[in-house]
Amino acid sequence: MNSPSFNRCAGDHHAVENPAEQYLFPKNSCDTHFHVFGHSDEFPLIAERAYTPAIASMADYWKTFCPLGVEKCVLVQPSVYGRDHGLLRKTLRQADAGRMRGVAVIHEDTPDAEIEELHALGVRGARCNALFPGGVSVSSLQAVADRIRGLGWHMQLLVNVDDDPDLVPRVADMGVAVVVDHFGHPSRQLGAGGPGSRNLQALMKEGRAWVKFSGAYRISETASAVDPAVVPIAHALVQANPHRIVWGSDWPHPGINAHSHSGIELAQALMEWVPEEYRQAVLVENPAVLYWGH
Repeated sequence: MNSPSFNRCAGDHHAVENPAEQYLFPKNSCDTHFHVFGHSDEFPLIAERAYTPAIASMADYWKTFCPLGVEKCVLVQPSVYGRDHGLLRKTLRQADAGRMRGVAVIHEDTPDAEIEELHALGVRGARCNALFPGGVSVSSLQAVADRIRGLGWHMQLLVNVDDDPDLVPRVADMGVAVVVDHFGHPSRQLGAGGPGSRNLQALMKEGRAWVKFSGAYRISETASAVDPAVVPIAHALVQANPHRIVWGSDWPHPGINAHSHSGIELAQALMEWVPEEYRQAVLVENPAVLYWGH
């Protein structure tokens, strides 16, 4: 792997100092899926939320992932804030130039001015969350795709691909890139062999879909980020197309009582999921294309 520079974390004053040899990830690695949560009096939570998160700050985030070698990151709007992007906007404004991108929640009636502001701040995707209350509904995806297509944004889907095996292909046909969270969140009984997973793999082979290696505990029967049962699912996706895979920490792991999700455990799990020859692509090259390529 490439040797990291001495002061890779200098942009964040809260980062933990570590000697270069402890970095597990290559230089310019990117975490494409994490969240922050603020004080509820400043950033109110929606009433219909599925969980109530603890406060999680950027300082906390960098303390965990800077020591691994993460230098760039993608902040994803969580369902508990609904349409209110206040914390996402504030966090993106405070980020070092070129270091962070965002994924927002866009509705059919989201004002053009808000979409333009979010784009200027670095948002490059719109998220449909069909698994938690407060997200964008699947029925509105075409309308949302029409809103974001001209900006070059992608559609990010938090869905169980086996619930509607044709959903990801339908979105891919809408003329926007499609990114699927958490390995596609396949049914545990079907793993990599379900109809939704097979369709996702086919689209990846065609270069028409991306998948995030994130939230392994969400598809684990034991809620473990290092569950061996996830390995064959990951390997099937790598075999489909390693150049359509990105990695995400899913920090701070909201809405689930997960375990084995420390930074080092997440990094070691990735080593099991992705052969060494593809890690540079998954951690550096692929996110550069998806989030910084336009």
